Amino acid sequence: MRVRVATTTLGVTAALLALPACSTDATGAQHQTSSSRTGKPTKAAQEPAALSSAALESRLLDESDLDSGYLPKPEHPAQHDDVTVIGCPALSELGGDAATGGTLAFPHKAKADFTYGGSSSEFSEELYSDSVKKLSDGVGRIFDAMAGCPAYQVVSGGTPVDVTSQKLPAPTVGGDEQWSLLLTFIAGGRSTVVKQTAIRDGNLLLIVSGSPALVDRHLNKALAKATATS
Repeated sequence: MRVRVATTTLGVTAALLALPACSTDATGAQHQTSSSRTGKPTKAAQEPAALSSAALESRLLDESDLDSGYLPKPEHPAQHDDVTVIGCPALSELGGDAATGGTLAFPHKAKADFTYGGSSSEFSEELYSDSVKKLSDGVGRIFDAMAGCPAYQVVSGGTPVDVTSQKLPAPTVGGDEQWSLLLTFIAGGRSTVVKQTAIRDGNLLLIVSGSPALVDRHLNKALAKATATS
């Protein structure tokens, strides 16, 4: 059994994380909810055009960029269960129905998912491109909403999932704006810890999510490839 939990919402769609039912936090510690954000949107005299989805696809990490032991994760069909957020009005205002989308509602996007070592450890990379203002406002609204809720519950398809998260320092690897969250999902007595880090560099948005150790290991490499111009 897999529990799909909405972790971010934007407009009429959302980013979903698939949680392995047997995954647990090795430390046994529960985490509290928050996020960190640094940087500010900048105004450019002439903003470059958004990158196409095909261009974003070529900037994603692939198996050749990773060490041995990583495998692409099969893509699962999008699920559209009714979603209710309890205990977080800010997320509820963004729309419970939005939590069944699958990706953020930017027109240009690409995504890659990986598992590691045949275990439940996994991470995903998402790339989006739009105007600086739309990227900054949209993602900032999501992370701000989540930061304002120390703990809440998501009910998806009748399955209740308790969600908490912990404030993390925003990464200093580069980019114009950065956000970071450590989320803990508890369902059916099982807990899964997910780190989610977002970096906006100009009109490009990178989101890396998954096992905290894997996110930390690959964030620099993902940002370098995503922002490479040659």
